[in-house]
Amino acid sequence: MHAPEARARALRAHLAGATVAETARTVGLPYRTVWEWCRKRPEPLVRGTADRCFRCRSDVNHPTDHRAYSYLLGLYLGDGHLVTTARVPVLRISCGNAWPGLIDACDLAMRAVLATKVQRVQQQGCVSVQSYGRHWPCLLPQHGPGKKHDRPIRLAEWQRPIVGAHPGDFVRGLFHSDGARFANRVKVRGKEYVYPRYMFVNESADIMGLCQWALDLLGIAWRMNRRNSLSVARREAVAALDRHVGPKS
Repeated sequence: MHAPEARARALRAHLAGATVAETARTVGLPYRTVWEWCRKRPEPLVRGTADRCFRCRSDVNHPTDHRAYSYLLGLYLGDGHLVTTARVPVLRISCGNAWPGLIDACDLAMRAVLATKVQRVQQQGCVSVQSYGRHWPCLLPQHGPGKKHDRPIRLAEWQRPIVGAHPGDFVRGLFHSDGARFANRVKVRGKEYVYPRYMFVNESADIMGLCQWALDLLGIAWRMNRRNSLSVARREAVAALDRHVGPKS
């Protein structure tokens, strides 16, 4: 016999969009028990998200927060995945365990854009920050089957003005997901020099092009040092990118 509180917690998770298996893991109970509780569930309902989806309501003409949307879009294009085959679509973004500040920032961005509830699921070496919501596909039209670098990635006509107005937040999302800032060491005539450098690595030529476009809007010099790798190394360019990206924490 399980406490009524356990059953109530399981039903809340399931109604929020979690599968029976995910619910069972969340509450730490056997799958069969949770399945029995949920099999006569009412139709799932994610409350509040429709009221915030500016793509589905004529009286809402912008996301809750443009800057948060641009940042979240950058994170999604780097390390995100939108599952649309589930009963309720779920947005998942993988954040490394070493960056608790990034995990918090991703959580806050999801809430600022659409989510009423965000889950953090521990995986090997990372945390999957995720949110169930029927309207995530409306706001992230880049979703699709397969890997991002195997399909075209283009900003929708309505996305470009948003990102174009906040390229720094978009770039911050990209670099927080697939970028790094590190100390580059070079030797010239036997003397070693150390200077900061940014790198952004992504297999998608389309996503790389979006990163280049946003950096150009910010007036930040960049160059491609490899087919899938972009470098920002000039002193003034690194300083400018520091103001927009900031360190992972």
